[in-house]
Amino acid sequence: MKARVTVTLKTGVLDPQGKAIEGALKSLGVDGIASVRQGKVFDIELGVEDSAQPQAQALLKAACEKLLANTVVENYRIEIL
Repeated sequence: MKARVTVTLKTGVLDPQGKAIEGALKSLGVDGIASVRQGKVFDIELGVEDSAQPQAQALLKAACEKLLANTVVENYRIEIL
């Protein structure tokens, strides 16, 4: 089973890297970009059966809470692929 975890900064948390990307795009002549917020994507292959989706969700939630996301300033989204 494969999954994707997307981690992004919560609304209201400053994103200096996103601002730098936004400025770089504008300096490269890419018009129409209002704002940029950056995040992280983790593609994870799980060693569980496809029928064990609730177990996989619990496993991934634990991984996010313990390591992949700083839940004070970041949100995460889990997708089973």
